[in-house]
Amino acid sequence: MAAFDLETWFVREVLPLESQLTHFLRRSWRNASDIPDLLQEVYMRVCEAAQKQVPNPVKPFVFAVARNMMIDHVRRENVVPIESISDPDALDPADDQPGPDRSAIARDELRRLEAALERLPARAREAMMLKKVEGFTRREIATRMGVSEKTVKWHLGEAVRALADILYGPPPEGPA
Repeated sequence: MAAFDLETWFVREVLPLESQLTHFLRRSWRNASDIPDLLQEVYMRVCEAAQKQVPNPVKPFVFAVARNMMIDHVRRENVVPIESISDPDALDPADDQPGPDRSAIARDELRRLEAALERLPARAREAMMLKKVEGFTRREIATRMGVSEKTVKWHLGEAVRALADILYGPPPEGPA
């Protein structure tokens, strides 16, 4: 595909998704100041892929690229280069107990999550607890709650959105 054709395709197919993509990134990424850089990286990856083969349909591809890119970033953040460790013997792999600071942070996060769960509507909280704590399938939750699977899906979506808003704040209003 020629550069002009790629540019035309990008403007016609990808740029109209910017608002939705920005909203997705804001809901999925903790540091809002990274969003413009993440957005540009998604665009770059989409263009590189489109030079080889134009994705069809475009929207699911763009959001898959964004999701995979965020996963890559998280993986890279968790990697410790071996060169940065001066004494590898100092790392004690047998000691996997978290330190007191990590335990305190984990307890604080658990309290925040419990408080957020308490703020959910009753049916959304019930569906979320059955799904994430008890490990029930949507079908099992629907049977237990006496509703359709579609209603369970709706309750779970509402719970996730409400938890994200409670824990990380609502997304900014207006165009991106």
